[in-house]
Amino acid sequence: MSITSALNSAMTGLTAAGRSTSVVSENLSNVLTPGYSRRSLALTSAGDGFSGVKVGHVQRINDPALQSSVRSANSEVGVAEVKSAFFGRMTELVGSADDPYSITQRLTDFDSGLIEVISRPDSGPRLNDLAIQAEELVRSIADAAEGLRNQRTAADRAIDVQVDKVNQSLEKLQKLNAKIAISQSTGSDSASLLDQRDLLIDEVNKIIPVKVVNRDRGQVALFSEGGAVLLDGQAAELSFDGKADTLPYMTLGNGLLSGLQINGIDVATGPGGPIRGGTLAAQFEVRDVLTVEAQEDLDAMAKDLIERFQDPALDPTLTATDPGIFTDQGAFFDPANTVGIANRIELNDKIAMQGQAETWRLRDGLNAASPGNAGDATLLRGYADALDAKRTVSSVGLGTANLDASTLSANLLSRFAQSENSAEQNVAFAAATYTEMYQRELAQGVDSDAELQNLIVIEKVYQANARMISVVDELMETLLRI
Repeated sequence: MSITSALNSAMTGLTAAGRSTSVVSENLSNVLTPGYSRRSLALTSAGDGFSGVKVGHVQRINDPALQSSVRSANSEVGVAEVKSAFFGRMTELVGSADDPYSITQRLTDFDSGLIEVISRPDSGPRLNDLAIQAEELVRSIADAAEGLRNQRTAADRAIDVQVDKVNQSLEKLQKLNAKIAISQSTGSDSASLLDQRDLLIDEVNKIIPVKVVNRDRGQVALFSEGGAVLLDGQAAELSFDGKADTLPYMTLGNGLLSGLQINGIDVATGPGGPIRGGTLAAQFEVRDVLTVEAQEDLDAMAKDLIERFQDPALDPTLTATDPGIFTDQGAFFDPANTVGIANRIELNDKIAMQGQAETWRLRDGLNAASPGNAGDATLLRGYADALDAKRTVSSVGLGTANLDASTLSANLLSRFAQSENSAEQNVAFAAATYTEMYQRELAQGVDSDAELQNLIVIEKVYQANARMISVVDELMETLLRI
């Protein structure tokens, strides 16, 4: 080896060691940075008759297939969490089996109040207590329905927020694509830009699962799992018209709730639609399916309760269009207007303690002209029998069956408890899958111990090349003295 080639080898070795040190330092400084991909320096022999080492580009270490699996698992976690949160809240609203404020317990308290007043129909305090228990029962149903409406409104707002977030992320991705293309065209290091782009893709993917397709000059295109074009050169624009409030009768079908548009074209938001699989589709499912079914279940119970006590055959003082103990905002309940009755159910003002408080009417008839025989419990026993009577009840969640009032309320609680339990299991499974995939991805990330070992090796390489230069210098001085 000539002195010139030895010097050249040592100089390129020092350059490679210095650049490698910079890469290792960057890895170590970003060991806790989310979305950071470990870097490595590409080193090759100079070749073509030249001695030494050739320093190549900085490479990002990542596995596209594993990255795709992590994103898929993450979107599944998001969907499971949205549904679990919904059913968890519904269980809180209707109550659990051991909840003293549940709908079932309120119905039991009302039934117990009937038994007590039947034994002493002349007792004003017991009649008052029965009216209070009836009011608490009504309030428990109405509060659950209002809580459900709030959940539906929250889902509508979540859709609005997520649509805005996707639009903003797609615009940023379009700009990053352009920057990456320029960077790679000029031979600049684009690793940091690629990290930023991956983080933005992760954000979009949780809302709308995407497929990433590589394009020229380092750019990418994004397509939803359902085939919608989200980014391909130009970013797509999603449109949604959120509502300040939602009411039970408002649906996507009747046009009172907004659907989703991509570039001005309506797209389906159901399980098989273009945006399927992410939290955006999950929020649409909550708003348009889960809350609608839950509303139908609550309406079925409210309807059943009202009709049990609205029958003129039970209370002879009622006409065919007079409201019973439980009313539709104080009026007669028309079965043709069932949607939202759980929100509108009220205790008859004549017997309500906050109303006229004429609780003797529970014993003598709601439209009785005056108090009757204080010892006559006939109507009260009829109320108790009405609660125990089996009636046909039908809804999506509860099915169709002949049930008494107590069994109906128990089925309502059980329906949401089972749904919550199933949703929690789905969350646990999805989270476990995501954790496993994420741990595998982390294993490809920065290992501080390994990087420190690399740093020691680089230091030795630096010392060896520095020593080579020192030897060459000594040789040159010797030659010059000769």
